[in-house]
Amino acid sequence: MSVKHWGEGPEPALMLHCTLAQGSAWAGVARHLRERLTISAPDLLAHGEGPEYDPAQDFHDQATEAAARHLTPDTHLIGHSFGATIALRLALDHPGRVKTLTLIEPVLFCAATGPGRAAHDAYIADVPKALAQGDTAAAARIFLRLWGSGDFDAMPAGLQTYITDRIWIPGATEPALIDDRALILPRLPHLKTPTLLLQGALSPPVIAEITTQLARVLPNARSQTLPGAAHMAPLTHAAATAQAIAAFFDTAAPIFSPRMPGG
Repeated sequence: MSVKHWGEGPEPALMLHCTLAQGSAWAGVARHLRERLTISAPDLLAHGEGPEYDPAQDFHDQATEAAARHLTPDTHLIGHSFGATIALRLALDHPGRVKTLTLIEPVLFCAATGPGRAAHDAYIADVPKALAQGDTAAAARIFLRLWGSGDFDAMPAGLQTYITDRIWIPGATEPALIDDRALILPRLPHLKTPTLLLQGALSPPVIAEITTQLARVLPNARSQTLPGAAHMAPLTHAAATAQAIAAFFDTAAPIFSPRMPGG
C-alpha cells in the first residue's frame, strides 16, 4: 500500500517523509495526533511503493506533482527534510488548500549562505565521489552520518539494500534544492499560510541557517527548536514533535473551531 493512514480526527493532514524513508516513518508522530487528525502519509516518488521516477523529468517537479494528488481542501500539511521542501512547494502552488504548514528541517539549501552551508557542501561532496566509483554503500554511510539516520553497517540487509538502491536520490534533488530551479525563494514572501519551522538542537548547522532565513522571509511563520533532537526528530523524538505540532495548531487560530454559517 503506497499510502499509510492513521486517525479519525476532525481535520485532514498530509505528512510527507524524508529522503530514503517511506510514509510509515510518520507512525510515531501520527500515534500522538490520531485523535485530532485524519492522516495520510504517501510513499513519495521512488520511495517504497510510490510512483516510479521518469529520468526525463525533473525529480522535484515529479515528486511535487505526485504528492499534490493527495492534497485535499483545508489540509494541515506536514513535511520532514526533503518532504518538507515538497510541502513548502505545495503550499506555494496551492495556498487555498493548505490550512497550516509544518516544516521540519526542510533541506532547502539555496536558502543558506553561511558557514553551515559551506561545511555541508564540503562534506556531502564525498557522496557523488563514492557513487562515481560505484560504491553505493560508502555513499550511504557518508549521507547517513551527516543526517543522523543510524549506522548503515548495523542495519538489516534489506534496509541496507533499500537505501543503496536509492542513494542517488539526493543528487537528483539538487536542481530544485540547491539551484532553486522551482523558484521557491522568490515566492516565499507571498505565502500567508500559518507556518511552523521545527528544528532539532543537534542538527547540522546548515539547518539553522535555512530555518533562520525562512523565518525571516515567511510573513506568518514561527520557529521552534527541539532540545536533544537532531535531524530525524520525527522518528527519535516523535512525542515531542507531535506536541510541538499540536501546540502550533492551538495558536494558529482559527483551528478546529466550528465554522460559522456562511463562513
